[in-house]
Amino acid sequence: MERLVAVMARLRDPVTGCEWDVAQTFATIAPYTIEEAYEVVDAIERADLVELKDELGDLLLQVVFHARIAEEAGHFALSDVVAAICDKMERRHPHIFGAVTDGGHSLWEEIKAGERGAKGAESALDGVAIGLPALLRAEKLQKRAARVGFDWPDADGARAKIDEELAEVETAASDAHREEEVGDLLFAVVNWARKLEIDSEAALRGANAKFERRFRAMEAADEQFAQRSLNVQEVL
Repeated sequence: MERLVAVMARLRDPVTGCEWDVAQTFATIAPYTIEEAYEVVDAIERADLVELKDELGDLLLQVVFHARIAEEAGHFALSDVVAAICDKMERRHPHIFGAVTDGGHSLWEEIKAGERGAKGAESALDGVAIGLPALLRAEKLQKRAARVGFDWPDADGARAKIDEELAEVETAASDAHREEEVGDLLFAVVNWARKLEIDSEAALRGANAKFERRFRAMEAADEQFAQRSLNVQEVL
C-alpha cells in the first residue's frame, strides 16, 4: 500500500507528474471508479481469478486516487479512509467486536438506521445512492420502503401491477408519456422479482449473457448470418 500511495503521489506531482493524472478531479475520476467496480464483477462471473487480481488492483487504485485528491485539498488522507471503514465495521458488528452476544444481520440494519438518523435522515429512502444502476437502485428503494410497511402483502399484488403498467404503456398518448410508463413497468417488474426473492440485477446480467452466448453461436454456425434478418425469438 505504501508503494501504491507513493506511485499516486508521484503521478499527481504538479511539476514532475503525469499531465493527465494531475488534471483529474473527484468528478472526472468517478466514472472510472464505477467502470472498475463492474470489471471486478465481470471477472468474478467469468471465474477468471487472474483477471480478478488485476481488476481488484485497478479498483484499489481508484480509492487511492480519490484519497490523494482529498489529501492535496487538505480534507483527508488514505489512512483516514482506512480508519473510518475499520471503525464502521467494528461499530456495526458489536456481536463480534463488542460485548453484544447476538443480533447478527438484524442488528447491523438497526445500527445502520441509527447512523442514518444521526446524519439527519428525514426519509426511509435517504442514503440510497443516486449513482447506482437504475435496476439496482429500484430494488433498494423498494426494500427501504418495505421496512416501514409500504409493500405488497405477497407476490400476487406485485404481479398484477405489471399488467396494469403494461396497459398504461400501450395507451400512452405521447413519446414522453410512453417513456414514463415504461419506467413504471420496469419498476413493477423489479418489485415482483423482489417478492419472488430474485435479484433483478443478477437476473438481467444472466439474461444478457445468455443472449450474447446464443447470438454468438448463431453467428459462428451461419456464415451468412450478418446478411439475413432473424426473428429475435430465434435467439431468445
